[in-house]
Amino acid sequence: MKQQGIEMITPIILAGGSGTRLWPLSRKSYPKQFVHLGQPETLFQATVKRLTGVGFGRPVLLTSEDYRFIITEQMGQVGIQPEAIFIEPEARDTAPAVLIAALFLDGVDPDGMMLIAAADHAIPDDAGFRASVLAALPAAEAGSIVTFGITPDRPETGYGYLELSGDAHSDNAPQPLKAFVEKPTKIRAQEMIESGNFLWNAGIFLASVKKIKAAFEQYAPEMLEAAQASLDTAEQDLGFRRLEAASFAKLPKISLDYAIMEKADNLQVMPFAAGWSDLGDWETLRRLADKDENGTALVGEATSIDCENSLLWSTTEGQELVGVGLENIIAIAMPDAVLVADRRRVQDVKAAVTALQVKGAKQATHFTRDHRPWGWFDSLAMGQRFQVKRIVVTPGSQLSLQSHVHRAEHWIVVEGTAHVTIDEDVKMVTENQSIFIPLGAIHRMENRGKVNMTLIEVQTGIYLGEDDIIRYEDAYARK
Repeated sequence: MKQQGIEMITPIILAGGSGTRLWPLSRKSYPKQFVHLGQPETLFQATVKRLTGVGFGRPVLLTSEDYRFIITEQMGQVGIQPEAIFIEPEARDTAPAVLIAALFLDGVDPDGMMLIAAADHAIPDDAGFRASVLAALPAAEAGSIVTFGITPDRPETGYGYLELSGDAHSDNAPQPLKAFVEKPTKIRAQEMIESGNFLWNAGIFLASVKKIKAAFEQYAPEMLEAAQASLDTAEQDLGFRRLEAASFAKLPKISLDYAIMEKADNLQVMPFAAGWSDLGDWETLRRLADKDENGTALVGEATSIDCENSLLWSTTEGQELVGVGLENIIAIAMPDAVLVADRRRVQDVKAAVTALQVKGAKQATHFTRDHRPWGWFDSLAMGQRFQVKRIVVTPGSQLSLQSHVHRAEHWIVVEGTAHVTIDEDVKMVTENQSIFIPLGAIHRMENRGKVNMTLIEVQTGIYLGEDDIIRYEDAYARK
């Protein structure tokens, strides 16, 4: 299929990662691709916008149950509609996700092109990247799988590399790939940079649907039956396609590189020198941030006194983070967790998350703010028999029709207007008004206005867990 004379490319956006190396700002419940990292748009929003325009079709997205409504909300904010959103029943790495996308497109446009990209990469030059993709298109149309290699600016040990053939080639066209190289030591990385024959592996691929499918048939044929079965029996759920779980579970947990790309003999590399980062750790964010004369980056309400080559990041209004005499330190302050790390150990933050999970700390995976399809809430105070929450409901959204076995609730509207159902009664509650929800009452809250509706909820009862909900109706098909 062509668009303005150009073969149309369908972006395949992988948006299921948890981003634990940027803990505590990125957590499993709300990972880095959806977080605002000091920019107007999230990494996810920047990705979907980057892969639009002449030559690009509507994207196909693969994600998890936890992120499906975050994705639709953030896509809506930037005015982009998806071709399809597939919900993976469990995390199986990138190869199963790409295979599902290829099989789906094979039934829609088998002669089309697909661009595989992660949702959490930062590429400052959108126009330059799109131009690079279009420059690589003839090679992909001719039968190659084109991967994008980033011109390195330092001996990075956290990235894999692509070794070029060594022959003279234009930087504006794909080049033959000699080999994939695993993450090197510092000394080896320096040697590779000096040779000028290695690029960072961005994990971005452009190829025809037929070639991706054929690669799986040749190098991972054992995956095809389960992937096709999971796709064929996927269930439509609101605007999502929920992949069938039993078949999906039979797929191996393996990356696209290991399953296919490191075995394929038709790969070429498109160099890209206009900037790229996977924002994989705190040192990367420190490097990209504006810094003072001592090399220290300050984000949020943070103050440095004689700190050198450090990062001080405060996320909460009214909470001041102060560093005194720090050298090569990463300090991240959030309302419920604080990270202090040596810059040389930022790769070990993932191990810290594991340690927190072992001890049962909620902070390992969840924020105090809980995002829901209708908005969000956070807990302001909690005691043995009470909890106080701030609840924000976005325009046009509603909570489920529900009841509680163990708690009553008192709602005070502080912004906007709430339409509240309590058993058979429907009432409009405006700012500075309140309403009481007795224990066991069937109730619902709606925001029919055009601005966010904010209320303070006071819960009282013998049990205040989020699982004390009996749902009777739900616009978001939750159970």
